[in-house]
Amino acid sequence: MNAKTLSARDMDFILYEWLDACQLTQRPRYAEHSRETFDAALTTARQVAEKYFANHNRKGDENEPAFDGKTVTLIPEIKAACDAVIETGLTRAGRDYEQGGMQLPHLLSQACFSWIQAANVSSSVYAFLAQSAATVIEKFGSADQRQRFFQPMLDGSFFGTMCLTEPHAGSSLGDIRATADLQADGTYRLRANKIFISAGEHDLADNIVHLVLAKIRGPEGVEPGVKGISLFIVPKFLVNDDGSLGARNDVQLAGLFHKMGYRSSISTAMNFGEQHGATAYLLGEAGKGLTYMFHMMNEARIAVGTGAAVLAVAGYLESLDYARQRPQGRAPDNRDPRSPMVPISEHADVKRMLLEQKALAESALALCLYSAKLVDDMHTHPDASGRADAAAMLDLLTPIIKAWPSEYGPRANDLAIQIHGGAGYTREYIVEQHYRDNRLNPIHEGTNGIQSLDLLGRKLGLNGGKTFLQLLVQMSAAANAAQKNETTAELGTALQQAVQRLGTVAQFFATQKNVPPSALTANSAVFLDFMGRIVIAWIWTWQATTAANALRHNTADKDFYLGKLQAARYFIRRELPRTVQQAELLMTLDSTCLDMADAWF
Repeated sequence: MNAKTLSARDMDFILYEWLDACQLTQRPRYAEHSRETFDAALTTARQVAEKYFANHNRKGDENEPAFDGKTVTLIPEIKAACDAVIETGLTRAGRDYEQGGMQLPHLLSQACFSWIQAANVSSSVYAFLAQSAATVIEKFGSADQRQRFFQPMLDGSFFGTMCLTEPHAGSSLGDIRATADLQADGTYRLRANKIFISAGEHDLADNIVHLVLAKIRGPEGVEPGVKGISLFIVPKFLVNDDGSLGARNDVQLAGLFHKMGYRSSISTAMNFGEQHGATAYLLGEAGKGLTYMFHMMNEARIAVGTGAAVLAVAGYLESLDYARQRPQGRAPDNRDPRSPMVPISEHADVKRMLLEQKALAESALALCLYSAKLVDDMHTHPDASGRADAAAMLDLLTPIIKAWPSEYGPRANDLAIQIHGGAGYTREYIVEQHYRDNRLNPIHEGTNGIQSLDLLGRKLGLNGGKTFLQLLVQMSAAANAAQKNETTAELGTALQQAVQRLGTVAQFFATQKNVPPSALTANSAVFLDFMGRIVIAWIWTWQATTAANALRHNTADKDFYLGKLQAARYFIRRELPRTVQQAELLMTLDSTCLDMADAWF
């Protein structure tokens, strides 16, 4: 299992050689940790992944959740897996010791979660989604709400969801129709129809705590747009003052969605308040629902990117193993039909596909774990300015962290299928499931199109453009470091040129004050890919420099480091040059798509 989900050697490289995770132990919060405690947590995560998640990855795909009109049925292995991550403390890995957590750096807890996701991405949703919902209540809830809902969610006896989307509105949250009416006792009666609610109904926990976006109805109705949106706690079962479960709330499962992949994770349509109105509790202040929900949403977006990345890695490792074992054909310069066939991994075009997978998958995982390091810096950097800069950098990069792995992870999985040939198109091989599971990731938690609008419309100008300029400085520094090493000089020069290209395009957009917004948004998807490609080139150049330096004193791992360097060369030589054409297109504010009339389709 371990060889077919993630590479332990690559994980060690990312954590300890590239990101220097052990340096975090110098900070007070992590002072009791060491390389040994980090490795122990990773080992536990791998063992849980192997024993409780990988064992039903295929079974869950073939036996998706069922609803008979009264009861939802999941395969029993899902509950065993959820219980295992709770009992081993993995769901609380980053939490305080006082909360029963391991107080691990977020970098390490995210790495642990990566092993679980790689083993079974869809079953990993339940327990970890619950912890994200719990964090929102912990951060914004009242003392009573934290006691009543957060504590049992932390313990794992309650699970949670987030309920945003409605059938008529999709991602247009300002158009939601969910309403909440204030009652004399301070609670609300909430009425809503929500769709695509992951983990909306199950028997994995004693209760399910739904976080629901709705608009408070006043004397004149509801306020249009997003300003009136508030966030509510709506439990499946009401909770008594002593913590015991009370009556069933007015929350009903309307039906299930039957998905292309990601099938172990139940996706539901939920009706709130069909009878007398669901009892709901306002979380935080009225009108700040989107602010609170996006605290959870941004965590989810990073988790989506990580899930996409590990699925890409798993597919790569599967196809690499298959290519090494599958004999077919002979070398082009060998004309002797009596000679033995060679493994397809020796054919140049298969090498091309494997190398592209490696370049896409490993850099995507590295990007996601780098984002986890930013979370640590955001909370524990010794300087206030360092904490603020890390928070801003994470905010800037979140659209790319979500969108790049989820755009190119499925591309890597597609190549894994291709390497398997006809076998890859059958359900007898896991690579077709990897692709189906991964195809959800460009869609959920904000489509990649929405990420592009966020990046170009808001994130680029964050802090008056200061954060973007800081990113350019960091990428330029990595390019300079690479140029000083003969092995990586070519990569550094190409990255430096790309960074200048990115700066030029960003400056161009900053000067477009009088153009219609549609002219900019029509090019946002291209800009997202353009900037994402340069960010990944930075990740590869930075890793290549680390690998080149390691080669000077670690000849035992020579092949590993040479593989890193070759993947970096592949990306810089074959993928980065596409940004030249993209830059030219962006700086013309190309209107081809915008000008297309509906009748012309």
